[in-house]
Amino acid sequence: MRTKLLVGNWKMNKTRAEALDFAKASIELLKFAQSKQIQIGVTPTYLSLDVVKHTNPNLIVGAQNVNAKESGAYTGEISIPMLKELGIEWSLVGHSERRTYYAETNHTCNEKVLALLANKMIPLYCVGETLGQFEAGLTKPIVEAQIREGLKGVSQEDARHLVIAYEPVWSIGTGKNASKEIAEDVCHFIRTILKDLFGGASEKIQILYGGSVKPTNIKEYMAMPNIDGALVGGASLAVDSFAQLIENIG
Repeated sequence: MRTKLLVGNWKMNKTRAEALDFAKASIELLKFAQSKQIQIGVTPTYLSLDVVKHTNPNLIVGAQNVNAKESGAYTGEISIPMLKELGIEWSLVGHSERRTYYAETNHTCNEKVLALLANKMIPLYCVGETLGQFEAGLTKPIVEAQIREGLKGVSQEDARHLVIAYEPVWSIGTGKNASKEIAEDVCHFIRTILKDLFGGASEKIQILYGGSVKPTNIKEYMAMPNIDGALVGGASLAVDSFAQLIENIG
């Protein structure tokens, strides 16, 4: 049985002061989640990683992005050693906004995934199709390419440290939701690809759903056998709504 996992993606929100307030409140949130055997975490901006991690060391705290290179002339970038110095052990990779606005590809995502795993860190690798691709019936070919190319070269042993998030681009921040049936179908499809790539290790990999997840709809998604948790945007920003997400998971 895979543990349920709830991760809040704060995107470009919260000042350090606001992040500190949330981090203080998250101490009780974490106790509540642990009582229900649910893992929880957040991905703040780079500027707030240290304050959240220092305030609640037991909370999963991940970066929203990272460079695969250890150091060098890459203006504006953050390296894995910089994250590790802060005690950060997780990072998102390939979020649709990174792919859309900053030209990330399956290849660059693969470089980041491999670099994170080589440094004993956990990549939370995001995949998903656009509205046009969904309407054209291309969801599964797109997602399969993202999985196979983005995870190329990952060993069966390292695969146990992966987390995958399926986020249909057309449902992120739009208020449009993939039905629980669509989400489960794609997450099951992802599981079959992971099994082909990694054999029995695939059963250890948590697969999350993301895309306009709210306290009012999270329970129906979490009831699906191949959805192990959620990657949540707006509903993760407030302590009260985060608590409601935990309460309603099941």
